[in-house]
Amino acid sequence: MTSSVGKWPRRLALGWLLVVALILGHNGYLWLVQKIVPDTDILALLPVEQRDPVLQRAFTHMVDSAQQRVIVLVGADDWGQARAAADAYSAVIAKHPALFAAKSPISEQTQNDWLGPLKQNRLNLLTPEQQKLLQEKPPTFWMDTALRQLYSPFAGPKLGAWQDDPFGLFSGWVQARAQETPVRPRDGYLFVEANGRQYIMLLLTLRQSAYSMATQQAVLPLMDAAAGVARSKVPGVELISAGVILHAGAASAQASGEMSTIGVGSLLGVVLLMWLTFGALRPVGLIVLSITIGCLGAFSICWLIFGHVHLLTLVFGASLIGVAQDYGIYFLCSRAGSDKTMTSWQLLRRLLPGLMLTLTAAVIGYIGLALTPFPGLRQMAMFSVTGLVFAWLTVICWFPTLVQASTLKGTRFADWCGASRRYWPQLRLNRGTMLVAVVYGIVVVAGLARLRVNDDIRSLQTPPKVLLQDQIKLSKILDAPTPVQFYLVRGASTEQVLQREETLRQKLDPLIEQRVISGYQAMSNWTPSIRLQKANRALIERGLFGTDGPLQGLAAQIGEDHHWVTQIKARALALPAVAESGANTLTPEAFLKTATSEPSRYLWLGKIPDTNGDTYASIVALRGVNNYANLPLLKNIAGLVEGVQWVDKVSEVSTVLGDYRRYMSSVLIGAYVAIYLLLFMRYRYAGWRVILPPALASVATLAVLGLTGQPLQMFHMLALMLILGLGVDYGIFLLEKTDQKDPAGRFAWLAVCLSAVSALLSFGLLALSGTPPLHAFGFTMLVGIAIVWLIAPCFSQIDQNPTLKKGQ
Repeated sequence: MTSSVGKWPRRLALGWLLVVALILGHNGYLWLVQKIVPDTDILALLPVEQRDPVLQRAFTHMVDSAQQRVIVLVGADDWGQARAAADAYSAVIAKHPALFAAKSPISEQTQNDWLGPLKQNRLNLLTPEQQKLLQEKPPTFWMDTALRQLYSPFAGPKLGAWQDDPFGLFSGWVQARAQETPVRPRDGYLFVEANGRQYIMLLLTLRQSAYSMATQQAVLPLMDAAAGVARSKVPGVELISAGVILHAGAASAQASGEMSTIGVGSLLGVVLLMWLTFGALRPVGLIVLSITIGCLGAFSICWLIFGHVHLLTLVFGASLIGVAQDYGIYFLCSRAGSDKTMTSWQLLRRLLPGLMLTLTAAVIGYIGLALTPFPGLRQMAMFSVTGLVFAWLTVICWFPTLVQASTLKGTRFADWCGASRRYWPQLRLNRGTMLVAVVYGIVVVAGLARLRVNDDIRSLQTPPKVLLQDQIKLSKILDAPTPVQFYLVRGASTEQVLQREETLRQKLDPLIEQRVISGYQAMSNWTPSIRLQKANRALIERGLFGTDGPLQGLAAQIGEDHHWVTQIKARALALPAVAESGANTLTPEAFLKTATSEPSRYLWLGKIPDTNGDTYASIVALRGVNNYANLPLLKNIAGLVEGVQWVDKVSEVSTVLGDYRRYMSSVLIGAYVAIYLLLFMRYRYAGWRVILPPALASVATLAVLGLTGQPLQMFHMLALMLILGLGVDYGIFLLEKTDQKDPAGRFAWLAVCLSAVSALLSFGLLALSGTPPLHAFGFTMLVGIAIVWLIAPCFSQIDQNPTLKKGQ
């Protein structure tokens, strides 16, 4: 019998070793072979029924078109200096083709190639102003216009022979398109003039992901080197840079800096704490081992279930299973304080009820997240639950074998820390308790009255001032469209989408005059609908080339005869007419194959499979959206045109975060109720002694947020979930009686102190972070865990009989 009992722990440890080997193998395959990356799509966090495939495609399209580009403006007082600096900058970049895609210089031939396909359809292309003039102005107006085009040197650029466009309609249409951006070609570069300076615009396209740390580490120093060379060439040069990689690199650098200070500092603090307590580093390794196995096991399970793991799940799931350290700390402290003649497996049997209770309580809290309709919260819940279970099983299966009575040494620090419990007062119904309750109530009421909520994603971002200033400068100089607010236009066909775009443009034109926006970019600006192209051609043929048109009078004024009139008319009308089927028209699909379309390609989404069948979609981008007070007006316009949807990515993400915060608040309240019912089953009416400390600490933490002016966000709620899990553990440790030789519960209190200080070092120090989400999470943990640690022993029963009775 003794032999079989001795084999059982070994078999359990070996069985768990096999499970851990499978976990390591699966993680190794995912990370090293498949080279997976966490999902970063914020829309993946939305419920399935709320996900819009067309909207998802639009978001992805906009993000993909922007995140791989870096724009550098090279500015100087004159063109020669700007070009010299740009040449120097470009020469450095050109030496690294593996990082940046090559960009061909803009030659005169390139510009002609851009216009070639458009010239073939020039009779179909008119601006709204030209349409109005053709309908209202007499033939003499157009005769004068043609003469100005022929003789005046200030009539604007000539695009081909005068005979091809005598009335300047196509030239005017091209000029209107050029007004969508102040950027112009010159000497092989794109340039813009602003604030009395010449700026050359360098468009750099990354070959690798902007979010890759390897790409950031290679690209950012290279850009700094290129800037240094440009400044040495032209000392007074101004360099303005903008791009996703710059912000991602700044965030990575900030995170790395904080990890090297906060992370290393907290790690050294935990190591020192364990050394002072146990006189060895082995306990630190064991606790880290249990948490690591928990994280790896949770990742494998989530990947097998969901097929992907979101970045938020990794970041906060790993933090949530930080409660797993309590299992190892509780066992180690109990081992250090128990009878040396007792084996570790015998000790485990005594600890098992309390350990199972702590695990069950934590799982109950996180299961509540799994019941929400949000995939992101469900994934976090699965990650946390499985992570806790894997960490708990590591403690159960391995710690009794790896830790014996002789493994841990007693230290003076451990004795002093355990004995300090006697300094905490016990909760009594007396004047002191009433006074503390009144003060607590006043602080809570004052704090909660000032607490406000802010789910705006912009409040979670703190880019460096230099990057922010450059972004603002560049946006003003280039008058670039915003990538986060735009219109999404849908239809059953390409034609319907273009027609709806044209209706939307009619609604937006008055806003340009009112300076609500400075302009917009739309595919229908370049490729009008078939209906409009037909109308444009008919208007030109009737108004300019008809029998009573201005062509006859123009010929008389320049001394040409009827033969010339016939030739010009034949030359123009030889262009293919628009067929009923839509043939011979300029379509988005044909336009996108031309070089001209390159700056506008992000506007066309094309055919997208939808739940209701194939849908065609496009984007209408806005320029000059600087006043957030105008966003409701822009949103209302979308409701005036069928098939048009206002998309505000900032608002969309903020809404997701707000929904998560509200659901987590409900789950948190439900978790307190469910955990109390669980505690009642074991401790009866003494269960309130376990649940009340974290509840009081959480309410006090919310009050502190209100008093310090910090708005409530989702990341505060995540921390409150962790405070509940840790606080319940502390109460259970203090209420459990596992050793008759320790009636004062010194080693249970030692476990609470170690867990609380470890949590404060691991999570509370994040309050020093300059990253708003980490600061919010860390500050909440710092205040909440400190309060739980301070008041938990006041609710315990160290002076009572170990057997808890009903009514205690």
